Amino acid sequence: MISIKSKREIELMKEACKVTALTYDYIEKIIKPGMSTLELDKLAEKFIKEKGGIPAQKGYPSGVKGIPNFPGTLCISINDEVIHGIPSKNVIIKDGDVVSVDLVVLKNGYNGDAARTFLVGNCSNEAKELVEVTKQSFFEAIKFAKPGNRIGDISHAVESYVKQFGFSVVREFQGHGIGREMHEEPGIPNYGKPGRGPRLIPGMTIAVEPMIIAGKPDILELEDGWTIVTEDGSLSAHYENTILITENEPKILTILEK
Repeated sequence: MISIKSKREIELMKEACKVTALTYDYIEKIIKPGMSTLELDKLAEKFIKEKGGIPAQKGYPSGVKGIPNFPGTLCISINDEVIHGIPSKNVIIKDGDVVSVDLVVLKNGYNGDAARTFLVGNCSNEAKELVEVTKQSFFEAIKFAKPGNRIGDISHAVESYVKQFGFSVVREFQGHGIGREMHEEPGIPNYGKPGRGPRLIPGMTIAVEPMIIAGKPDILELEDGWTIVTEDGSLSAHYENTILITENEPKILTILEK
């Protein structure tokens, strides 16, 4: 069932989303070669708590027997890691790395979800193009996030944009509705046909999140039960925001207003 948020719920969601956005501003300032992904994770967790938020991903259930719940505040995925990378003291961020960070903040009972991919140090031109195209595919997609359009219009826009550059979309994972729960209906794939799927209605809050691969779209899950990597070893990037469907243009809740 798709949840339509009241004005009060939207205001509460804005608070969670603001902490998410502030955390990314903080991460952008501190991420650097030589730091471990666990160090970055711990600093982000401290920052979120100081802002009155709760790291919603920490302890998130795997749903698979024998696979522990997610241990980190951040999902930190480097280079060929697509999503769900586990923070570790043994993983050191290096010059030239492409680092995708996924983060969910819970505050006042509501969630704010976003992802960013950071180019650390001197990165290749391929990496720069991939990160830019991934980000822009989000903005191309939300041009269709208006009342009366359908989820398929958003999905189609992502895929059609990135294909122009020879990149691939991840099909096994998708965006989603968001609110009291981190993952709500509807699911929002990054591929599909326009005019299909649930119709967009004012008051819907959704997380649109292109996950894009420089090479072939095939992925693998590592033995830790969480980390997803590209099968061919090519680079991957991730960009996401929580948005509100309004009577007019969509409102991005996880980008700070300037």
